Amino acid sequence: MTPAEIKEEIKELGERLAELGGIFDLAQKEARLEELDAISQDPSFWNDAAKAQTLMRERGDISEVLTNMRGLKQSIEDAGVFLELSEESGGDQGLIDDAATALKAVENTLNEMEKLRMLSGPHDQLSAIVTIKPGAGGTESQDWASILYRMYLRYCQQKGWAVEVTDYQDGEEAGIKMAEFRVEGPFAFGYLKAEDGVHRLVRISPFDSNKRRHTSFAAVSVVPEIDDDIEVEINNADLRIDTYRASGAGGQHVNRTDSAVRITHLPTGVVVQCQAERSQHKNRDKAFKMLRAKLYERELKAREAAAEQSFAEQKDVAFGSQIRSYVLHPYKQIKDLRTGYTVGNVEPVLDGHLEPFVEAYLLKAGSGELLEGVEDID
Repeated sequence: MTPAEIKEEIKELGERLAELGGIFDLAQKEARLEELDAISQDPSFWNDAAKAQTLMRERGDISEVLTNMRGLKQSIEDAGVFLELSEESGGDQGLIDDAATALKAVENTLNEMEKLRMLSGPHDQLSAIVTIKPGAGGTESQDWASILYRMYLRYCQQKGWAVEVTDYQDGEEAGIKMAEFRVEGPFAFGYLKAEDGVHRLVRISPFDSNKRRHTSFAAVSVVPEIDDDIEVEINNADLRIDTYRASGAGGQHVNRTDSAVRITHLPTGVVVQCQAERSQHKNRDKAFKMLRAKLYERELKAREAAAEQSFAEQKDVAFGSQIRSYVLHPYKQIKDLRTGYTVGNVEPVLDGHLEPFVEAYLLKAGSGELLEGVEDID
């Protein structure tokens, strides 16, 4: 780079850094870091280990952002110093090269941080559960599903994520009927959500003795793995509490006092009641525990239903519903129909090199410019 190019690069990277700092709201992060430091000094902080670990993870994430931003600012300033020293020494090429190297490192880090900015969804930082199911096409589609399965395992391996296969069903002749696996790693769901949808393959079938071209489909579902410790908040204003006389055996005391308790949770219609104890207070405590358990179970089922609905909302696994087409014949091309991103070198992609497709999706999703209703013409 020439000194003039370095000066322009310093200006451009400085503007990008300032814009990123505004997006990350560094002042708010500084204040939150001070708040978390104060909270962690409380002697009772570790009494709730799960909550403490969550807060410490949050502190670590904030601290990392602030440290990176300070480091980037310092590197840009260092590049400016190298350039000034070069000019003072009559154009020392070594100092110019040092400035260029520093700026290249800044650019790379900025690119990574801008990518993380796109992973700001409520569940993006969570682990992911990926399900792959073949669509129409029998053995052809089952084989295609197995190719996708291998592609995602390789992608996860390249990202350094841990994979746990939770379900795997072989096809009758080849491929798979279904595969499900859990992916644990930084922003696993945030990245893998880009793959949620129907994937279409066009190729000469290895199972057709006449070597005809076949089209196969497979559906990929990606959902976040929600933590088990669901907090159940119960607002007293949402409750109707009735007392009545117990109807079972238990002597005169049970039948003469309103010791039994019925609690109705008005927003959901969940009703619990307890008359096991002679004490109304004890029956009330037990009824509250039952109510919490029922609401907890209801929330779990709602989350499971949401995950199933997410998969069900995918269109039919057939023509016109794909998010990406993989054409291996008569030419080679992989095209994402939501972003328009296209490559002609298909082998690396099928071997797990998905990052360009994922990044294109995140960029488009972040800008609200995802394409809709795009048909693929091969």
